Amino acid sequence: QVQLVESGGGLVQPGGSLRLSCAASGFTLDAYAIVWFRQVPGKEREGVSCISGSDGSTYYADSIKGRFTISRDNAKNTVYLLMNSLEPEDTAVYYCATVDPLYRNTWYLPSTPDYWGQGTQVTVSS
Repeated sequence: QVQLVESGGGLVQPGGSLRLSCAASGFTLDAYAIVWFRQVPGKEREGVSCISGSDGSTYYADSIKGRFTISRDNAKNTVYLLMNSLEPEDTAVYYCATVDPLYRNTWYLPSTPDYWGQGTQVTVSS
């Protein structure tokens, strides 16, 4: 069955970097778009970034554009989110999720994904 496992979260100082991983199983990365969301308590999940399964096109939320980079390794069936210049406002639980290619244009909506990982905590604090 489809399974997504996030890793790489942790505590980092402002201005630091982290790389999150999303290991996929039960499907290959060309079948779905993979999206990173984040959520803080009391707020709705926010779509952060998306990478297309078909052609590797990438999309970013305005709040993180220029600081985060999404990529994938097809051989490892893994998607990455490299986060640079981290700010306290980036503190959240980060989730990866699958999006059917038909709904790629609404990747940023929490209602769009089909499958979710369990999440990994990112804390940016001095």
